[in-house]
Amino acid sequence: MRSRDTDLLIIPGLGGSGPDHWQSRWQAKLPNALRVEQDDWDRPEAAAWEARIVAATERCERPVVAIAHSLGVVALVRAAPRLAATGRLAGAFLVAPPGETALIGIPAVDPSFRPYPTDPLPFRSMLVGSQDDPYSGIEETATLSAAWGSAFIDAGNAGHINSDSGHGPWPEGLMVFAGFLSRL
Repeated sequence: MRSRDTDLLIIPGLGGSGPDHWQSRWQAKLPNALRVEQDDWDRPEAAAWEARIVAATERCERPVVAIAHSLGVVALVRAAPRLAATGRLAGAFLVAPPGETALIGIPAVDPSFRPYPTDPLPFRSMLVGSQDDPYSGIEETATLSAAWGSAFIDAGNAGHINSDSGHGPWPEGLMVFAGFLSRL
């Protein structure tokens, strides 16, 4: 699949991926990228976030490829059954989902994001995780990848794969995403 034949949905996590975050940079660079906006980036509610992802997908006219980071991954995976029903989601590029125990330590996050679904996703996916992500151990990330049926990429020591860990433009990630997209 070629990028220009899709609608790319950028799905940020907690805080909304600021201007230096790779998701914001990719959105600015890719003309067919659309951001899923949330009412409250700092006090996320699972049902509201899931509904926004489904609604954004339903508005798209071409096949959709989701690009989700952190808590956005969790919201997307929780919305997967409804997304499958739309028939529009061709695939998902998932980056640095937090572990469930990490969410317990963030009081602003709605506890109903947990437990995470562990059924295989009804669309093709790739999950990128980091050896030293402060929000999830690599083993937990690999376990989620296996449960969801996602191809797994170990990004090495990359932190949370965000601007704080030095991943502003993240060109390596864009190359991995292009490879994923070409196989859809």
